Amino acid sequence: MEPDPPRNLEQRQQDTLARFNHDLDAWVASADHDGHAYLVPLSFLWDGTAFILATAESSPTARNMGSSGRVRMAVGSTRDVVLIDGTVETFSRENVPGDLADAFAARLWDARVGTTRYAYFRVTPRRIQAWREENELADRDLMRDGHWLV
Repeated sequence: MEPDPPRNLEQRQQDTLARFNHDLDAWVASADHDGHAYLVPLSFLWDGTAFILATAESSPTARNMGSSGRVRMAVGSTRDVVLIDGTVETFSRENVPGDLADAFAARLWDARVGTTRYAYFRVTPRRIQAWREENELADRDLMRDGHWLV
């Protein structure tokens, strides 16, 4: 089966933003101080400039993102993937901005309630790559140093 022709950067950016606005889950990779990697699926909200995540404060992912301030996320399948490298800002249940938590709750669930303590994380993309097939690998960068290339 022949692969689809490669998309231009404009189309790839449009497809990527549509994915951010419609998909609910991402694979989130973080590492501890010793470099031990941890990978977990988390739901996300894209607010137009950053991803909002929530996970239990006591989880390895929360500890890793909180201490390193960095994360890598993957959205989509292996044949239509978007990779995001981002910086992380952490919020506790007590200091999360109300509009951020309200938007997350409206789309997903309210992490401020319940017995498990959740932390919120705002992931600001620094690099975004997207490709479907080998024919899109050469031009896979859509964002570098936090700036869209399109």
